[in-house]
Amino acid sequence: MRKTASIATQNQQAQEFWVDLRPRYQQIKQFISDAIRNQTYAAGDKIPTEAELVEQFAVSRMTVNKALRDLVQEGLLVRYPGLGTFVAPPKAESPLAEIRNIAEEVRARGHQYASQVLALNEQQASERVAMQLGIPLHSRVFHSLIVHLENQLPIQLEERYVAASILPHYLQQDFTQKTPNQYLSEQYALSSMEHIVEAILPSQPAQDYLKLAAQVPCLQVSRRTWSGERLISFAILTHPGDRYKLRSVMSLPAQPSANLAAR
Repeated sequence: MRKTASIATQNQQAQEFWVDLRPRYQQIKQFISDAIRNQTYAAGDKIPTEAELVEQFAVSRMTVNKALRDLVQEGLLVRYPGLGTFVAPPKAESPLAEIRNIAEEVRARGHQYASQVLALNEQQASERVAMQLGIPLHSRVFHSLIVHLENQLPIQLEERYVAASILPHYLQQDFTQKTPNQYLSEQYALSSMEHIVEAILPSQPAQDYLKLAAQVPCLQVSRRTWSGERLISFAILTHPGDRYKLRSVMSLPAQPSANLAAR
């Protein structure tokens, strides 16, 4: 972690603080978040202590504490007991409305991608898997369990099922060199998908694979993909909530404004 970034030298911003009519804690939040966005504070920098901010802005400790707590909840800051408050590292991000190869996402951020194959085997479809894949109970399915890493930090636990009749060579693949997503895309033109997103607490195996504490919430995406009318894959993707975020951008059909509609 880098040494504390100084906020006391920003006299002009501190003066502007006093002419802002918003509540004081919101002004402090804006002041710190602006400093993070303009790189005055970089990821890993330690910000000034509560006592230093109280003196800097001549406000109560409660006001400063409220501002810092809000920034921690928003993911901009992280607190380490006994060490202080630091700028949080940026979260990895995936588009929710698209299917992308996680290896390409990581490398596009200029980071190192790696994976660990925890399981690659044949099973009989359980009731849940059979229902999700639209196949008879106890049908032959292939199962993979893989941890995806960004700069050696686990960011996704992928559990995937495919019908053996759909992808007969699935078990022969080296998924340390090619992700299941990439392999599926090479075999079929994926035409549609279904995403169900839930907030969960990680199971004990997920805690071990993702190197998480039990109380850290996770984002879990249940994904099904189709090629035309053919259901190709069912996957359960678990992401640490403090390291990952999902983004969705949608185009909405143009609507007449209220004024035009009234004419």
